[in-house]
Amino acid sequence: MVMYIHLGGEKIIRSAELVAIFDISIEKSSKISKQFVSHARQEKNVEYIGEEEAKSIVVTKSTVYYSPISSSTLKKRANVFFANA
Repeated sequence: MVMYIHLGGEKIIRSAELVAIFDISIEKSSKISKQFVSHARQEKNVEYIGEEEAKSIVVTKSTVYYSPISSSTLKKRANVFFANA
């Protein structure tokens, strides 16, 4: 069964594509995460969802998304899917 996670705006991803969900604060507090996001930007693999300020970073197999939905809400959504899988 294919499950999906709504990341905000009109963006929905397949749960199988999900790698990680982080709070936006990790971008400022972790040198490694800064380097990771910088590399993704250089590769043009970053997508900003909606007009609102980003609250979380969602990493998938192919793209890094900046989501206006909090990381805790996204993690709850993801856990619902993985618990039922």
